[in-house]
Amino acid sequence: MSRIGKSPVTIPSGIEVKVDGNVITVKGPKGELTQEVDASVTISQEDGVLTFHRATDAPDHRSKHGLYRALVNNMIVGVSEGYKKELEVIGVGYRAEAQGQLLNMSVGYSHPIIIDIPKEVKVSALTEKGKAPVVSLESHDKQLIGQVAAKIRSFRKPEPYKGKGIRYRGEEVRRKAGKSAGK
Repeated sequence: MSRIGKSPVTIPSGIEVKVDGNVITVKGPKGELTQEVDASVTISQEDGVLTFHRATDAPDHRSKHGLYRALVNNMIVGVSEGYKKELEVIGVGYRAEAQGQLLNMSVGYSHPIIIDIPKEVKVSALTEKGKAPVVSLESHDKQLIGQVAAKIRSFRKPEPYKGKGIRYRGEEVRRKAGKSAGK
């Protein structure tokens, strides 16, 4: 039994939720999100609470029951509070600077990497003397911010020997010992 799908979602004040057939729209102070829901899952809205029901106990319907409940909950949290991801750019000579929606990074290649960030995501880069540059991403869409952060990280993943690369703030990188000194 899906325990996630059974728990109801409470709608905070100031958030407008509209269920139109199998399309749900959530509007709040941070923005507006729309999600199409599978026909096997029905959504009912009663006095500030959303409940999700599935058609049968088939494994496919059970998995979608919890999936769409989690997606709608993420939408409500996103338009009310928003999401934030931070990435650290660690390495000698590694730099990151944001110019509007463009992120310009130097991460050890012969050329700078320039990434065009979608307009739904707000980007900023903070560089303090003696510390690694930090790229901050803020958005109301959890899926989009995760995808953008993963794309940025993919340009130079953290390596296990020196720990250089782009990593999420707080991410642990397992370090390996280098070559042995001799036999």
